[in-house]
Parts: sequence; C-alpha cells; structure tokens
Amino acid sequence: MTLILTNDDGIDAPGIQALLNAVGDHKTVMVAPREGLSGCGHQVITDRPIHVDRRSPTEYAIGGTPADCTRIALSCLCPDAAWVLSGINNGGNLGIDVYLSGTVAAVREAAIHGIPAVAISQYRKGGRLVEWERTTQLAIAVLQELFDRPLEPGTFWNVNLPFLEPDEPDPKIVFCQPSTQPLPVKYRIEDEYYYYEGVYGLRDRTPGTDVDVCFSGNIAVTLLGL
Repeated sequence: MTLILTNDDGIDAPGIQALLNAVGDHKTVMVAPREGLSGCGHQVITDRPIHVDRRSPTEYAIGGTPADCTRIALSCLCPDAAWVLSGINNGGNLGIDVYLSGTVAAVREAAIHGIPAVAISQYRKGGRLVEWERTTQLAIAVLQELFDRPLEPGTFWNVNLPFLEPDEPDPKIVFCQPSTQPLPVKYRIEDEYYYYEGVYGLRDRTPGTDVDVCFSGNIAVTLLGL
C-alpha cells in the first residue's frame, strides 16, 4: 500500500525522516510543507497559487500548510494512497492541542476525504532534545498496531509518544480519551506587548486522559472524529 507522509515542522525536519524510517518497506510519497508551520491549525490556501517543488519522484516540498499538503497529495500527486501519516512532530499534541496543531490538521483533512490517517507526536519533557532513533522504534510498534485496526469513516488516530530516559523500558500502548482541559494561559506584560509564558508540563493531568498517559511514560493513542 502507498502511504502519504507529511508534517508541520517542514520537509527537512528530522521527525519526518524518522517517520519514513518507521514505515519500512511500504511505498511512500512525502508531501510536506517547504518550511515549518507549527501551530498553524487547519489553515488552507485558496486565494493564491501554491508552489510545488518536486525534489524527487516521491518527495514534494509544498509552499502551503499541512492541510494543503494532504489536499494536493490526495487530489493530484497520490490519489491511490491507502493512509496519510503526519509527523513525527517535535513536541506533544495532546488534548486540545489538536485544534492548534498542523500535524493533526493534516490527518483530519485525510479523514474528511475518507482516507485513514495517523498523527504521531513526540512529547519533549522540559524542552529536552528528542532521541529520534528511539522515537522511530516506538513509532514502528504503534503503527503496526494501528494498521491492523479498522477505522470508522470520519475518524483518525492521534498518537503521542512519551519522553523516556535512556535506561527506561519500552512503554505500553494505551488507548485513552483526549483531555478537554485548557492549556495553562499566562502572559507577561511589557508595555504594549504580551508574552505567553504558559508551561506545557503544568497542564491538567486528569487520570486516564492522553495527557496523563503520555506524561506517565506510556504511548497515548486517541481516536478522534470530525
């Protein structure tokens, strides 16, 4: 089967290379933004041309958003795709993050068009650097699990990989509910400028939610709908 790979960190980000490594021998077409667009949500461009740079027969850098990438991939570049995979995002996309995330928007767009899809993000504890080799191994395990599970029309998977210390054992895959609690909202005010200072790691951790599962060191998998 053919997989479309995309993200919101940009086509040259290490996370999409980790995703490519995770899918192994599957046929892939990489259709990702030319530059990083983290936090862009489900924006699309309809009022101006979108430049498409064909880097190779299976790699396209798009001058648009992650949702644009999915639209162009499914309508023009790879209409026979079996799945759309987005990530691996450099940072978590937990709970209500999914409304802000370009990573998740790319797979939501796939679900709108009836294509099964998975978004994968790597939580960074305290902003520490991602160990992409281990992230790749965790992604392999979770994709093997999800490819074997049927998806109802209009639904898609959102996966968050936990931060792990080098000596910690591999985590469990936990199917859970997304948190509905807000992110910490705090601003520092200087003259006419407001600087966001919310701390991601201090968000609500209601037991059983994806935030708590991921912060506790396990892989949080949520089934989301349109």
